[in-house]
Amino acid sequence: MLWLQDLVLDLEDLEHCLGGLQFRGAKGAIGTQASFLQLCNGDEEKVRHIDRRVAEKMGFARTLIVTGQTYPRKYDSRVLAVLSGIAQSAHKFSNDVRFLQSLGELEEPFASGQVGSSAMAYKRNPARSERLAALARFVLCTALNPAFTAAGQGCERTLDDSANRRLSLPEAFLATDAILILYREIVQGLVVYPTVIARRVAEFLPFLAAENLMMEGVKAAGDRQRLHERIRQHAMDTWHRLRVEGGDNDLLQRLRQDPAFAAVPIPERLDPQAYTGRARQQVDEFLRHVYQPLRERYRDLLGETPQTRV
Repeated sequence: MLWLQDLVLDLEDLEHCLGGLQFRGAKGAIGTQASFLQLCNGDEEKVRHIDRRVAEKMGFARTLIVTGQTYPRKYDSRVLAVLSGIAQSAHKFSNDVRFLQSLGELEEPFASGQVGSSAMAYKRNPARSERLAALARFVLCTALNPAFTAAGQGCERTLDDSANRRLSLPEAFLATDAILILYREIVQGLVVYPTVIARRVAEFLPFLAAENLMMEGVKAAGDRQRLHERIRQHAMDTWHRLRVEGGDNDLLQRLRQDPAFAAVPIPERLDPQAYTGRARQQVDEFLRHVYQPLRERYRDLLGETPQTRV
């Protein structure tokens, strides 16, 4: 759900950016509209009318009142900042997927006949996630170009912006398009392994429960600092048992045998649901109040996307 939250923030940035874009309009060679004023025999209202009509034809509701030879190059920087935000979200998603796949908790889609490694036949490399990260890094770096262009314009436009823009703008859009195609493919084919997740949760759950048990000890008139120290010592011993001795997590058993926790009822088994707080309710609220309205707003844009080859 945190992945979706990131994308919602990107969509908000996109909407804000699009809502703020203004057209340069019919401003003439250097922005003063002098040529249009001459053509209209000095009729300023007619010049403004032409400006508005040209903007409408190009799909813009507003035009910039003052410009130079070009529209402000800061617009390029603002637009690619939005693409950079999408790339940031996608790269984080890619990192998470690859990390969780290495733990065996989930796996990106792996097509029948797909080769995971040309050398090691058993491997199931996360090829889509790796490609996603590579493209995201490209967009992150490319998004810096318009910032330097905007900063280097000086008093008036110089033509050193031209070649750079013709590369950075279209390539950033093309790469972002590919990023979103890959992102969707991964999400649609993502495989989750609940048994592996449950095993890892069970292994670490006693550590998560320790804070609650400490609070119960405080309620029973225990000294918080002393209880914290006892848990810390037992936890370090438990980590040694897990990682060095290869044993199981016996933290709860250790705490039951500690006189400092004599007044605390420590259960034999822990229910993971007791330690998730409002996570489930938060997800339901997010889907209902944030995601579903957005999905409805952009319903007409939902559909099939091109498929990649791995």
